[in-house]
Amino acid sequence: MIELEVYAAGVRDLNKILELEHELEAIAGLRYKVDRNHDLVYLELDEPTITLREIRAIFRRLGFDPRFVGTIPPELRAKTKTQPLSV
Repeated sequence: MIELEVYAAGVRDLNKILELEHELEAIAGLRYKVDRNHDLVYLELDEPTITLREIRAIFRRLGFDPRFVGTIPPELRAKTKTQPLSV
């Protein structure tokens, strides 16, 4: 199981919570819980079906400045490989 905690100031607003729920429900295998008292969103995934960049983009699209709390699971990091330039 992959767990991620996101601090998103302003998530206390009911309209923002509804918008966030609409976005998160579209992600397969994602379970989430919103802690309105502390502006936290807890995310759980059985397998990496989304990347950290995509999660950040969802929050930013809704007007949040997401801050990830704790260690970021390596499974959620983008798996881009760089290649050296030939001269």
